Amino acid sequence: MSTAAASTPRQGLVLADLLPASRATSAVDAALVVGGAVLTGVAAQISVAVPGSPVPVTGQTFAALLVGTALGARRGFLSLALYALAGMAGMPWFAEASSGWAMPSLGYILGMLVAATVVGALARRGADRSVLRTAGAMVLGSAIIYAIGVPYLALATGMTLPQAVAAGLVPFLIGDALKAALAMGVLPAAWKLAGRRG
Repeated sequence: MSTAAASTPRQGLVLADLLPASRATSAVDAALVVGGAVLTGVAAQISVAVPGSPVPVTGQTFAALLVGTALGARRGFLSLALYALAGMAGMPWFAEASSGWAMPSLGYILGMLVAATVVGALARRGADRSVLRTAGAMVLGSAIIYAIGVPYLALATGMTLPQAVAAGLVPFLIGDALKAALAMGVLPAAWKLAGRRG
């Protein structure tokens, strides 16, 4: 009984909940939300053009999934909503220091908003505690981003859906696998470290 009790106090928490006073003040919540948006904006500047595609490879998707997982569904949603709204309003923190709403890659940003919310909800259920569960959450989050981003790319550019898949999904699969592998190492390790301190 004592072993089970010792292993369950952290159920229902995300990494941000382990910060001192993170559940006690709205100021800490606000700082986490703004910090998540800024992290996503900074990561978006790590950008490599993909020949034949209007969508570059960026660190943005990894940041969005990491923000959702670490902050949870509500704060993850708010972070990515702030990121998206500020960028559409003119803040130059989309990929390649771009901004606005009339761009073919905006669907990916909207997908990141949904994905951060979903992986945040899964993290509250322990999806970031082990390598395999983290992999599953990252794959699902990436699939959500593409499920919204690729059709939007097709509509925005006049591509057919197969053309949009070829330009807006296929070139990114290897990079996404590497990002998922990084998350698979970082998130469970963070929980192990937190467990030693807690």
